[in-house]
Amino acid sequence: MENQVYVVMSGNVGNLPNVPNMEIQYGQSCILTPCDFPFARDGIAADTEPNVETVAFADLRPEVLITARNSGTVKNLQDRRHDLYSVTWRGE
Repeated sequence: MENQVYVVMSGNVGNLPNVPNMEIQYGQSCILTPCDFPFARDGIAADTEPNVETVAFADLRPEVLITARNSGTVKNLQDRRHDLYSVTWRGE
């Protein structure tokens, strides 16, 4: 989330009897956002109950990410240390 992107983590939950080494699955899923004012305070847009087969929904708006990158509280892309690494774009 420090890179100001949405992150979706999905865990396997349930039973897959015909798949080797995946008979029983335990997990939890979530949709995470950057921790800044236009997003959820804790950075969690949606999450599921542990070990329950369910679906998580959230409204993800790319335009809010762009606004946060340009004028948010933390501007990671603008404040990165060019002495440690650089980004080179290649047109293909």
